[in-house]
Amino acid sequence: MAWTIEFLPEAAKDIEKLDRTTAARIIRTLEHRIAKLDNPRMLGSALTGAYRGYWRWRIGDYRVVARIEDEHVLILVVRVGHRGDVYR
Repeated sequence: MAWTIEFLPEAAKDIEKLDRTTAARIIRTLEHRIAKLDNPRMLGSALTGAYRGYWRWRIGDYRVVARIEDEHVLILVVRVGHRGDVYR
């Protein structure tokens, strides 16, 4: 089962701000590793606190925060950022 990946406008802006190599690495990982899994929760971690209900994946020094919508087979990327800034 292949999951569809969509970006909120804020997450798309986050990707645009990154250098090309890093942005390509993040998108490639999402498309070729995470989206192809039967259950994207096999990788990454569930978030707690203010981000409860969201999932995160670590890609190098960057984090991708997303909401997984099982009923639509959709991964909705909410934030992308450096590990020290993404949760602020």
